[in-house]
Amino acid sequence: MPSEATSSPHIWIVVPAYNEAARIGRTIQGLVHHFRNVVVVDDGSKDATFDALKGQPVWALRHPINLGQGAALQTGIDFAVAHGAEVVVTFDADGQHDVHDIQRLVEPVVSKRAEVALGSRFLGTQAINMPTSRWLILKMGVLFTRICSRINVTDTHNGLRALSRAAATKLRIRQNRMAHASEILDQIQYLGLKFEEVPVTVHYSDAVLEKGQQNSAAVKVAAQFLLGRMVR
Repeated sequence: MPSEATSSPHIWIVVPAYNEAARIGRTIQGLVHHFRNVVVVDDGSKDATFDALKGQPVWALRHPINLGQGAALQTGIDFAVAHGAEVVVTFDADGQHDVHDIQRLVEPVVSKRAEVALGSRFLGTQAINMPTSRWLILKMGVLFTRICSRINVTDTHNGLRALSRAAATKLRIRQNRMAHASEILDQIQYLGLKFEEVPVTVHYSDAVLEKGQQNSAAVKVAAQFLLGRMVR
């Protein structure tokens, strides 16, 4: 039985998806069992991701070309806010997140204790099968963010986060690709938004690691973020 918090029609889930035809169905099944409003943004996939959404009880949006995960998130967030969302949750399409974490994630926002709730895989032992190399890259990302953005967080590239309606309206993602995660944290600090971190689980399967961002891309992401920050 869905809880009162998670069954609320005012909580909207935004799922950016690119070439996720093999996994998007299972991810959606888990979400729609608990939430009435799920927005999936197909970011110009080359596979059958958009076809996999047909007949599903979700809002299915589509970019005609691939713009990047940041752009897909902004499209989904704008759609959710325009349709009355009071809380917007971002959730990756590849199945690495646990839908049961969402209730705890939204609690600080629903109770108005925070404007933003950030999922963290480093609070407790919440990263399952994470390779050591990925752990090291993510920790370097945390240090980079603390120095550059002066925001004290324990996880910088976790796609599971919850935004109040006001925060979702104020935050504008201009970094279309993977640097958007750093940009969101930078804007939270810049705008003075009150935030909390919430322990969440991230599952690292072979498929997630194969599809996900490569460790070697970390320098490129950092450079993109800094360049975008200069022209903000």
